[in-house]
Amino acid sequence: MALFDIIMLALIQGVTEFLPISSSGHLILWPLLTGHPDQGLMMDVAVHLGTLVAVCLYFRRDVGVLARGVAHLAGGQRSAEARMAGLIAIATVPALIAGLGLKLAGAMEALRVVEVIGWTTILWGIALWLADRYGAERRIGADWGLRDALAMGFAQALALVPGTSRSGITMMAARALGFRRDEAARLSLLMAVPVTLAAIVLEFIELLGRDALRLGSELLLGAGLSCLAALAALSVMMRMFRAEWTMTPFVVYRLVLGTSLLILAYS
Repeated sequence: MALFDIIMLALIQGVTEFLPISSSGHLILWPLLTGHPDQGLMMDVAVHLGTLVAVCLYFRRDVGVLARGVAHLAGGQRSAEARMAGLIAIATVPALIAGLGLKLAGAMEALRVVEVIGWTTILWGIALWLADRYGAERRIGADWGLRDALAMGFAQALALVPGTSRSGITMMAARALGFRRDEAARLSLLMAVPVTLAAIVLEFIELLGRDALRLGSELLLGAGLSCLAALAALSVMMRMFRAEWTMTPFVVYRLVLGTSLLILAYS
């Protein structure tokens, strides 16, 4: 793969993975719009690994809480950490089931088209704006319960459709449930850890099955750049929400992008 493609794909993945604008949609669009070859599964694994490292570094305290919670659950111990880890696990199940079902049915490729990305970018962008505009801002992470985890978990499963945005739709669900913007983002991004890890493991197994696992400087570069870009994007987004910015800038971007894609698709 050309160096320019590696840099662009890593930056696209890093910047868009946690912003509510759909990383999968952008990664699919890069080869479609440029005519360059698809990046392939190995590069997908590398850039996703980079963003996973980034979110774990940025939310290292919360990830530490989850790790202790998993240990407490394994030991049958009740604690606030165990409760949080259990809720994250519950929120992860719908996406895992839906993802496995789509993969076994061979339906994933059928969704990777410009028309689908365009419509989902617009429709879920409008839904995000409505939830952000009319959702209350009184709840914090400590208020997260079983009903919230299930609602956000089913929302996360819908993000398997390219253009939806995993972070966007889970933040939308959290805002509709009355969580503050910064807390909605934090919960959404913590939910990303097990889902992203599961996706990486499945892709890794697929590569082993094909005997196509290859390590090299290209993959290290992709992972490193995506990690740095994701850390920068996370920092900017969380500062925006703590400064009481709304979701509107992301919604406007989605509407412009989605409209442009539909013009491209139907012209």
